[in-house]
Amino acid sequence: MGIYLSTPKTEKFSEDGSNAKLAFGLSSMQGWRSTMEDAHAVVPDLDNCTSFFGVYDGHGGKVVAKFCAKYLHAQVLKYETYMGGDLAASVQKAFFRMDEMMRGQRGWRELAVLGDKINKFTGMIEGLIWSPKGSDSNGRSDDWAFEEGPHSDFSGPTSGCTACVAVIRNNQLIVANAGDSRCVISRKGQAYNLSRDHKPELDVEKERILKAGGFIHAGRVNGSLNLARAIGDMEFKQNKFLPAERQIVTCNPDINIVELCEDDDFLILACDGIWECMSSQQLVDFIHEHIKTLF
Repeated sequence: MGIYLSTPKTEKFSEDGSNAKLAFGLSSMQGWRSTMEDAHAVVPDLDNCTSFFGVYDGHGGKVVAKFCAKYLHAQVLKYETYMGGDLAASVQKAFFRMDEMMRGQRGWRELAVLGDKINKFTGMIEGLIWSPKGSDSNGRSDDWAFEEGPHSDFSGPTSGCTACVAVIRNNQLIVANAGDSRCVISRKGQAYNLSRDHKPELDVEKERILKAGGFIHAGRVNGSLNLARAIGDMEFKQNKFLPAERQIVTCNPDINIVELCEDDDFLILACDGIWECMSSQQLVDFIHEHIKTLF
């Protein structure tokens, strides 16, 4: 999806930081796309023992990725399961909550604030890249109350995004993924994928798509979307007789729980623009080669 440029935009936005337990670095580049549709969230101190990292690869527009970068990690904190120590359940609920929050007048208004323009007939939204660190929304008490207005029946945006997040608490790592962004861990220099790319051709995805009334053509859901799971993309989630996890396209994430150990070198979260150019092992080798110059 999207219009391509005649020459890529290679300017990079990079940042790094650390807390008492870990260090992180990040970088983003627009590349060949006409607009930057990716976003990220870096929250090293989600609480005093938990860190959150997420990448969101937008398609059909930027605003759903921006919405998730602003709100998803904050929602993780709001569930009783989080306080009870069940991080996986809290993260999964937060994924589903993104779709719920983007509906109705309140959802329409929040998306419009994040974007530069909105077409109320199609829900396609445009906006500038936005990548908060989480301080804007952490700790806020907001029940996302229903709002009356001209867009009360807004079913949500037809644009969407992938979501791949990593939550680290002490030695436990929770990876949640919907889409084809990827999480990879380097363990003694060996790359291990901690997420699976959700493409329509996968048996489990194909079965759900067909049962929900969709079809796959040329590797795309209903001939349009080359992902089987995503946040947003509400046109694929209109079957009122099916729960969210059984829609043609679902935001239901795969959850992977990993116990970290001394053999672990680093963790990678990246959008498909990287994985189209490098394998997981190639990227791990690349980082190992360059990280030596830093230490």
